Amino acid sequence: MPQSSSTGLENLPQLARRDILRGASASLLLAVTPFGFAAPAASVVAVRVWPAQAYTRVTIESTVPLTFKQFSLKDPERLVVDLEGIDINNELQSLASKVGGDDPYIQQLRAARNKPGTVRLVLDLKTEIKPQIFTLNPVGEYKHRLVIDLYPASQNDPLLAFLDDQTGDIKPAPPAPVAPAKPEENKDGTVDRSKMKVDRLITIVLDPGHGGEDPGAVGPAGNHEKTVVLAIAKKLKALLENEPNMRVVLTRDGDFFVPLGVRVKKARAVQADLFVSIHADAFTRPDANGSSVFMLSEKGASSTAARWLAQTQNDADLIGGVKIDVKDKALAHTLMDLTQTATNNDSMKLAKSMLGEIGNINRLHKQGIEQAGFAVLKAPDIPSILVETAFISNPQEEQKLIDEAYQHKMAGALHKGIKRYFAKNPPLAKTRMAQS
Repeated sequence: MPQSSSTGLENLPQLARRDILRGASASLLLAVTPFGFAAPAASVVAVRVWPAQAYTRVTIESTVPLTFKQFSLKDPERLVVDLEGIDINNELQSLASKVGGDDPYIQQLRAARNKPGTVRLVLDLKTEIKPQIFTLNPVGEYKHRLVIDLYPASQNDPLLAFLDDQTGDIKPAPPAPVAPAKPEENKDGTVDRSKMKVDRLITIVLDPGHGGEDPGAVGPAGNHEKTVVLAIAKKLKALLENEPNMRVVLTRDGDFFVPLGVRVKKARAVQADLFVSIHADAFTRPDANGSSVFMLSEKGASSTAARWLAQTQNDADLIGGVKIDVKDKALAHTLMDLTQTATNNDSMKLAKSMLGEIGNINRLHKQGIEQAGFAVLKAPDIPSILVETAFISNPQEEQKLIDEAYQHKMAGALHKGIKRYFAKNPPLAKTRMAQS
């Protein structure tokens, strides 16, 4: 029989052996970390891909912060990101299946173990991109997140060109196109915009709240604010574009995240005449109900609920995820300089028109206009309002919001409110006047 090796401890008294073993265990622990405890291993708990024409976002959510290294390769275009301190798991392996064929920037995405404790992500790209990779601290229901944003190297859409340089000046959009002769209706009742002639096109920016990583409020049945407000905004856009003298820009036309400051910046870039932000309300009590219209408050919120709501909406950048050091400093300065009395007066007129029309289709939460410090309402030169279409936190109103008939009614009311406003407050002449 093989003999067991001797440690030399068997000849010591039992108490002495126990003390030596305890000391060895303690030394082993201290060798692992300076504090005697092994550092928790990182584990990826969720991965998400948000494709859009503006940019594609890849999000990797983990139990502890991830460290990473990145580099790019040419011929073909690839982005490589090494995630350190983790091992491959099912979540990371599922990334490949989350990239659709219609993604504007990612051809395919591969994840594999590069070496012990390092996972390599390889993004095969469809075009040259400008990546932004950053981490986000836990917020709300999210744990630590690593965000990979893929922006196009050159932006062809003039309305999105500001994304090329978020720290630069606003780049105005080109003048609105000249619209020829009198409007003619098609057989389906829509207007053929190619056969119209107007002196001035009114530009309206519709801002469906939240999007992408930021779902907004979530109803008791699990419906997301971001989804219902985008549906209403698209229906309103269709109604407004049937008017002979209006053009419409959406701050987002799909399920992706747009920072609050960029929403304002986009409205200013297209020299908007109006900015209408569309949301679905939520409150701590499920019985709260009704629709509301808000304008910017230069002082305090007009009610406790308004103050709570403004705080939750202004937290969108924390939830959606913004790389702080690329925020527009000039815009931030503008937002602090609220010498905009004339704009606020116009915003109040618009809010009154909207409130009167919305009251015809739903109970009003407050009979008057509410005021609060919403970040998206702080363009100093654009009349801006925020509409809370209903309380998605209320089970009955949540069902309203997901009902297409109610969405059409709400879009119709907002359409009438905008028309009513311009009937009494014609837009001022601007540099984009149509030429004969």
